[in-house]
Amino acid sequence: MARNRSKTEKKTKITLKEMKKQSFLLIVSFFVVVYGVIFYYWPLTGWIMAFQNYKPKTGLLGSKFVGMDKFKFLFGDPVFIRVIRNTLAMGVLTLITTTIMAIVFAIILNEVRLTWIKKPIQTVSYLPHFLSWIVVTGILHDSLSSTGIVNDILLRFGIIDQAINFFAFPKYFWPIVAFANCWKETGWNAIIYLAAITAIDPALYEAASIDGADRFQKIRYITLPGIKSTFMILLLINVGNVLNAGFEVQYLLGNGLVQSVSQTIDIYVLKWGISQNDYSLGTAAGLFKSAVSILLIVIANAIARKYSEQRLF
Repeated sequence: MARNRSKTEKKTKITLKEMKKQSFLLIVSFFVVVYGVIFYYWPLTGWIMAFQNYKPKTGLLGSKFVGMDKFKFLFGDPVFIRVIRNTLAMGVLTLITTTIMAIVFAIILNEVRLTWIKKPIQTVSYLPHFLSWIVVTGILHDSLSSTGIVNDILLRFGIIDQAINFFAFPKYFWPIVAFANCWKETGWNAIIYLAAITAIDPALYEAASIDGADRFQKIRYITLPGIKSTFMILLLINVGNVLNAGFEVQYLLGNGLVQSVSQTIDIYVLKWGISQNDYSLGTAAGLFKSAVSILLIVIANAIARKYSEQRLF
């Protein structure tokens, strides 16, 4: 007993000594934790509105509790079911296209041997990431309008007989959104894949060259397996963002003609929560989106744990 007590006292002294040594970091960490609690966790108490008939006059404590009524209304509303379809479709399409394009672009850029060409291309490629969606959608509107450059090229090459109003046909809307996300984020997303490719042992490429492997074989058997872990981790993280298909691009590019395919859950929340002052319904829709996002991450992580070594937890 005395020996165990002395060991405990010794560990306590060491811990206190380390805490004193790291006092500055602990103080900074304390403020970070307080910031997180106030701005990330405390607002979650507002989720109670999803189970109330919330009125600003009565507040959270005075509003009538209605249980699951708001969720029953949501899933009985055909518009909300269509909104879920639109959000999932655009989220999955954007995830697939941006991931593939980022990997392809990173591999192509890595194969460029001339530094004076490679560096400017890399710099220019991630600049669109810093543009606001207002600017991006403005460029898209000008490019895809009846008198825009896209219609001009198609007419000159005889691909079409008359100009197309791309924003008047629902079938074009999802590809336009996917293209906008690809153009804006490919260069930025490729940075982490470039870093992963750089970390691959150059000796593997030298050995492959000695064995007579060409560039495509090196990419297939060395580069792609080398970035597999990075790809899996990013994929698992981004799966949770599938329902975050976007708000700005859909809201800015959408119109009455394509409303059936342009509305997302975020736009639905804006419509009911702000425009029609039904904060409870808007909160219920947002809570549903958060719950599905967490569920998707858990399922994807469970699949990754079963079939690969890479997982989030």
